[in-house]
Amino acid sequence: MITAYHHAGFAAPLGDHVMPMGKFQLVADAVEAAGLARVEAPAPIAAGDLRRVHTEAYVTAVRTGEPRPLAESQKFPWSAALYPSVLLTNGGLLAAARRALADGVAAALASGFHHAHADHGEGFCTFNGLVVAADTLRGAGALERVGVLDLDLHYGNGTASLCAERPYLFNCSIYGNDYHRNQPFKDVSVKRHDDGPNHRSYALPNGSGRAAVLEALEEGTAELLAWGRPDLVLYQAGADPYREDPYSPLALDHDDLRERDRWVFAWAQRHGLPVAWVLAGGYTPDVAKVVRVHVGTFEAARAVFG
Repeated sequence: MITAYHHAGFAAPLGDHVMPMGKFQLVADAVEAAGLARVEAPAPIAAGDLRRVHTEAYVTAVRTGEPRPLAESQKFPWSAALYPSVLLTNGGLLAAARRALADGVAAALASGFHHAHADHGEGFCTFNGLVVAADTLRGAGALERVGVLDLDLHYGNGTASLCAERPYLFNCSIYGNDYHRNQPFKDVSVKRHDDGPNHRSYALPNGSGRAAVLEALEEGTAELLAWGRPDLVLYQAGADPYREDPYSPLALDHDDLRERDRWVFAWAQRHGLPVAWVLAGGYTPDVAKVVRVHVGTFEAARAVFG
């Protein structure tokens, strides 16, 4: 059975916030009830592992709340509960990555990673757990190359920024909103950034549906394999491309997103690539629809991996 990592502490108390923090527990309950996963609690990540990727000044700001603008650079109101929460979410992704190397597939019921830069956060992403997990496992000699496949609605600008100093890492972002300096751009024709030798991006025009997503996946995964066979794939499985999400200009329903996920898992299985995925995005006012997208990812994984 697939192992999924969850902890009640993932949900930092943010008050009235657009990020539906309660969804993590709802997804955990749903996948356990349906027999789609075995849910385990991760250990918090070590502060030293955060410092592999993030500056001392930024880690300290998130821990202490000072300076406050830096501590809140990811658009979360700071409280003493924030730092323990993000230690757990990053620990969840690291645990899922380790489990995927052993079992072939695993998940972390956490989000908030791909907009975080070395020295600040953005877009509800405090620390870049994708890169932190990759650096930590590489430092331990557990792997050499890591591929990130990012299908959140928003461009993974933080991960791309961290690729420059990490030639062992490849980031492929397929998105319907660009993201730059803590601002989303709903029309991808308005803002464009430069790709690099180990980070590629595929913008989906407004109104794009399943065919456009699968075409971008074909191209993006071919680029990833041409760069080099990764020892691990980290999959950012966004719920915010859903057509009812207030940020989404795309035409993707629940079946389309489940097929997106099935395609990713089938590709990974076909090439013998371990894959760990994380929940991402999802701001539809009816949180049950967000949960349905995330549970659909587990259904897709179960269909492929059994």
